[in-house]
Amino acid sequence: MLKHFHHNGLNLAYLDRFDGGHGTPVLLIHGFASSISTNWDGPAWIKTYAAAGYRVLAIENRGHGASDKPRDPAAYDTHLMAGDAVALLDHLGIERAFVQGYSMGARISAFLAFRHPQRVRALALGGLGLHLIEGVGLPLGIAEALEIEDKSTITDPTQRMFRLFAEANKQDLGALAACIRGSRQALTREEAASIRVPTIICVGTNDPIAGPPQPLAAVMPEARAFDIVGRDHNLAVGDKTHRAAVLAFFESERGAL
Repeated sequence: MLKHFHHNGLNLAYLDRFDGGHGTPVLLIHGFASSISTNWDGPAWIKTYAAAGYRVLAIENRGHGASDKPRDPAAYDTHLMAGDAVALLDHLGIERAFVQGYSMGARISAFLAFRHPQRVRALALGGLGLHLIEGVGLPLGIAEALEIEDKSTITDPTQRMFRLFAEANKQDLGALAACIRGSRQALTREEAASIRVPTIICVGTNDPIAGPPQPLAAVMPEARAFDIVGRDHNLAVGDKTHRAAVLAFFESERGAL
């Protein structure tokens, strides 16, 4: 069951699950138009971490799911959403955590690691590679597709995919359009290079949305790349090789400290 906390004038939903074990916290940050349930529960990430003894934390980003949904694009600056994640750690009294994000959540996670490296024990970026530094998020046309009254007129396949995905997740389309318009920030190459926490970057080999992981890993001094073979942007998130690679990475980092 989700709980709520307040930050920056917003009521934000989160999950805090611990089934026993070593209790190392791992913070999960979902992608655009997704939710804790869709991004992390359905694909068995929460179950996987809980079974391995982790304390699983997950935030429902502003504009999504059970969290408040402002309509002002300025409310969705990536620095603000990264601040929400840090505020959740503060709310729970957690000094450091493993941090994992997918797609937009990976961008938020990278901004968190850039601004607050002392809070991140290790970082897992999924569904986002080189476009972290050579891109500003999803195409603006998706915002227009979310707002159009007759969705049957949407011809662009990516726009149509996100419109149908948002509707399937019962999201607020107006809030998501504001999110697209307001969260268009990128790290510079120099800023990404300054992130020195251990990092794994996982991208599907059939995912043109993310950008390849290897060039980004070459920029970040403590990063490695992992190919999620044969998967596109949607299917990569729940791929079993993706789960196994990130869990093994976190377990290695947990044992190293």
